[in-house]
Amino acid sequence: MEELMQKAIKQSGMSKKPSDHVPWKPDEPWPQPYYSWDAEAEIWQPIKTPPASPLANDQAQSTGITAIALYSWNIDFMLPCAVARMSAALAHLEGLTSQLPPATAAVINIQEATPSDLITISQAPWVRSGFYMSDRDSYAWGSGMYGTTTLVDRRLEVASCFRVHYGATRMERDALFVDITTPAIAPRKVRFGNSHLESLALDPPRRPAQMRVAAQHLHYAGGGGGGEQLAGAVIAGDFNAIQPFDVTLHVDNDLKDAYLESGGREGAEEGATWGQQAHPATRARFGLSRMDKAFFCGDGIKLQSFERIGVDVVVGEDSKEQRDKLLQFGFEKAWVTDHLGIKATFSLVPDTRL
Repeated sequence: MEELMQKAIKQSGMSKKPSDHVPWKPDEPWPQPYYSWDAEAEIWQPIKTPPASPLANDQAQSTGITAIALYSWNIDFMLPCAVARMSAALAHLEGLTSQLPPATAAVINIQEATPSDLITISQAPWVRSGFYMSDRDSYAWGSGMYGTTTLVDRRLEVASCFRVHYGATRMERDALFVDITTPAIAPRKVRFGNSHLESLALDPPRRPAQMRVAAQHLHYAGGGGGGEQLAGAVIAGDFNAIQPFDVTLHVDNDLKDAYLESGGREGAEEGATWGQQAHPATRARFGLSRMDKAFFCGDGIKLQSFERIGVDVVVGEDSKEQRDKLLQFGFEKAWVTDHLGIKATFSLVPDTRL
């Protein structure tokens, strides 16, 4: 298992895109298209500017949206059997989102998605019919190997989609942002961020600098402490919280931690999102930790609930060969990833000043 990890880390470093070959600048917003499935043409069509309105069928439903459920999940890029693992993860997410009340829309953040994962996601019928995709390939990632991607319920209007590539990173990490609106909060917007903060205990640490950059785009639409104020903003992902300073990253940036705000206790085992499904030797070495978090701010959103997802999700019985291959590594079960995911649900609060 250790050999597999070292090989993946080495390959990841080799897949870094040269700085003079990318269209973005570090720590600055870089607009990117998002995509909508065209059933007639049978293709994912890029949308570079906000559409005049949501699709006709979706628009009729958007008026009733009063809450948004944000899901976030890191699907390990290092393990083999990528298609089988992502397919099982998507089946779990489909089941969860299909149970949402009609007035609750969904946003899904995925970290460590690979180019092949994007193909798997794009082929899922429920994704095609119900969601926008932020990425169809690795073009917007700093690494050609893996990155973040977001799915947005098509009943929500996407006002903008942009990415901020961190300057303080050795692992090509970034923050992906999507601004959405719906009649319940119009004309204001809610911003959803998706980030995979720097891994490992590096010296100097990168995560504090990365969260400072991301937070600039959570408090104000323009970022950097200026511009139009948002109704609210949420950033969720694998924050790799493994050091003492990680405990206060939300406080340091004037944000709230959804797990703590819902009554969770720092250091409690029931809050941990990593370790339960890790390789036994890795678990014994590092223990459990709450790596995956959701931070939020703004008076236009109100936290309803917070919970973990993805517990004991394994590769399906119809993929026996892939299951056996994963078990050969020494895992107790053929888990799709070493992380549990999280779900934070927010009510949309109309602006009474309008």
